[in-house]
Amino acid sequence: MASPFSSAPIVFISSLFFSLSLLLPCAYSAPPRKPTANKTSSSIPKSDVNLLEFPLNLEYLEAEFFLFGALGYGLDKFAPNLTGGGPSPKGAKKANLGPWTRDVITQFAYQEVGHLKAIKKTVKGFPRPQLDLSPSVFAKVIDHAFNKTFKPPFDPYANSVNFLIASYLIPYVGLTGYVGANPKLENAASKRLVAGLLGVESGQDAIIRGLLYDRAVDKVKPYGITVAEFTNHISHLRNRLGHAGWKDEGLIVPKFRGAEERIRGNVLAGDEFSMAYDRTPEEILRIVYGTGNETVPGGFFPTGANGEIAKSHLNRAHRHK
Repeated sequence: MASPFSSAPIVFISSLFFSLSLLLPCAYSAPPRKPTANKTSSSIPKSDVNLLEFPLNLEYLEAEFFLFGALGYGLDKFAPNLTGGGPSPKGAKKANLGPWTRDVITQFAYQEVGHLKAIKKTVKGFPRPQLDLSPSVFAKVIDHAFNKTFKPPFDPYANSVNFLIASYLIPYVGLTGYVGANPKLENAASKRLVAGLLGVESGQDAIIRGLLYDRAVDKVKPYGITVAEFTNHISHLRNRLGHAGWKDEGLIVPKFRGAEERIRGNVLAGDEFSMAYDRTPEEILRIVYGTGNETVPGGFFPTGANGEIAKSHLNRAHRHK
């Protein structure tokens, strides 16, 4: 029976944009971008500095995952000046991606490098934290989401679909953090930076969701579980770990969760008014640590995240020991 979630429109639009991208360089050559003046954190309130530095943890995570997945190497080779001397990530490797997916992920990787530069141009920042991007870490997340052990273990680097599912784990968490930070910022430059970062992070998440939605009813080999089921279970896990209610939704939801309570398809996640959900730094730490506790590191950050906000929770845990 034909799927109600037809891939034809997405395939057509994707093909159209891909074709145009091949033609544009021949038809138009954009002038070089003018360098912008460097800003410092001297005029930015301390509360803003902490909120602007915290997302570096997620930006480092995304940059390394996308760079390694698409190109087979990370910041140590591509932009070592951005690492701040922080330790190299563990377990990351080049993924077995098709040409279309590799092209998209390569663009994401370069965008994340830009994000790191933008934040560090505005505030001092901190060195890259210890990241663990090993297949076993992703496998543990999937096992936790489904409350069972997958055999063979889920491998994010095995193919395009697996990598997109693994990518579903990352940008969305960051964008909810930007949504949560924005109303707390005092400085206009801080708000401009976050708005710019949020726009691109939201675009990345939309593309990942769109590519997965195109395969929503396809079954992921060898597990016999649909792509939509993977996204639903991952979103439910993030809701549980965050301990802050409903802020995450998969690709196919009950109708009362869909836009205007009229549709089950859910290519973009949003609240009852189709507005983006927000998260605090504490909620984000609970999710990326995989522990549900901002004072207990683990998951993608085995020794904890960096920055004053994250360190304050780690120090609090040490004091209570």
